[in-house]
Amino acid sequence: MKEIPKTKFKETAEQNQKQFFDYLRLESVSTQGRMISETAEFVKSMIEEFGGKAELLNNLGGHPIVYGFFEAGQKGNAEKTLLFYNHYDVQPEDPLDEWKTTPFEPTIIDEILYCRGVSDNKANFMARLNAIQLLNESEEGLPCKVKFLVEGEEEIGSPNIDLYLEKYADLFEADACIWESGSKDSEERFTIDAGIKGIAYFDAWVESADVDIHSSKGAVVDNAAWRLTHALSSLRTKDHQVTIDGFYEMMKPPTELERSFVEKIPFNADKLKENYGLKNPLIVEKMDRTPQEALILYPTLTISGLLSGYIGPGSKTVLPRKAQAKIDVRLVPGMDPNDVYKVIRKHWDKNGFNDVQLKLLTGEKSFRTDLSDPFVDIVLNSAKKVYGEDVVLNPNSPGTGPMHGFGKYLKVPILGSGTGWAKSGAHAPNENVRLKDFYQGIEHMVTLLSNFGS
Repeated sequence: MKEIPKTKFKETAEQNQKQFFDYLRLESVSTQGRMISETAEFVKSMIEEFGGKAELLNNLGGHPIVYGFFEAGQKGNAEKTLLFYNHYDVQPEDPLDEWKTTPFEPTIIDEILYCRGVSDNKANFMARLNAIQLLNESEEGLPCKVKFLVEGEEEIGSPNIDLYLEKYADLFEADACIWESGSKDSEERFTIDAGIKGIAYFDAWVESADVDIHSSKGAVVDNAAWRLTHALSSLRTKDHQVTIDGFYEMMKPPTELERSFVEKIPFNADKLKENYGLKNPLIVEKMDRTPQEALILYPTLTISGLLSGYIGPGSKTVLPRKAQAKIDVRLVPGMDPNDVYKVIRKHWDKNGFNDVQLKLLTGEKSFRTDLSDPFVDIVLNSAKKVYGEDVVLNPNSPGTGPMHGFGKYLKVPILGSGTGWAKSGAHAPNENVRLKDFYQGIEHMVTLLSNFGS
């Protein structure tokens, strides 16, 4: 197709800025159920205003899913269909006092756009609509059929999406899928993820008495805080190795092709420490694996939260009656959330912590695209045309999302491409995207769709 001038990507984005900003202003916080139906309706209307067909799917429970469809142009390839996955829900804006702008008021400062949900994931969705508009305005038209699946529960673990994928597999049928994620790393390299880690997220708690007790009784009375910390410390050594029998044995060994891509992934430890202000050495320094292998190929076991006893100002001498913790386990292929629950439960029972309770709150399996699939080269080559040769492919992201169901029910290769950068701050105060990255994201989608449909 005739090449689109680079100035058009910015011009089109500015032309559609009001609609984009109205989308960002919708406080679609899924964990609190805020403005969910309004945002789903808005996404549906946006797809229609950009020339597509759309409908809401909400008959299987949970927040509505938006289906979108764009027909191929007259000169396009109607035999090829690309599916875009996005989500319209966002994280809560807390803590408010750390924002330098109003969280749900899109604000541009020094060519950076700040707003909750802009990088995760509303800008990526908008970049795709802008790309579709540009292609529809070209002489050739849209190079292939395009479908959208835009859900509203990604930030709460997508508990219902597999029900919709199974029932509506024919509706979402496609040849390949572009995921909602993707960004530039700390060295400004564009990164593409060909998969995602799964997750098993738990509540753990223990009660040691009916009431808090004066701490002088600590000479003879155990308490919940000690019980829980001992139970938690039994899960991992000081060298950060998981001690649960059967935990690592669940892993499916990576292929040689996957390992070869992992070896090529750059990693800058000093930059990581600087970006996050890390106070301790990286835990991989005491492990028999590289940082890249740890991030991509190995599971994690993390304490995400602890609560017990008195934590206010001054002193209060008590033996806490109850202690609670949140446990986050990131899964790699071969691991099932329910099996992780079983091995932790068995480990605690075996080590005398039968009284420590454990509940699986949410779970998602991992997914990796077959890296020998031709779609991998299409995405990589299109990215290199826009971002240069120094593009990084991760066999999977260290993060989590509902990718497994797409592989299971739609049987498509999946790769992620987005508009974020190393300091986008997804889930954090001052979430943002740089405008230059947003414009490049539009350009990449135009290039990718053109290559895919040829």
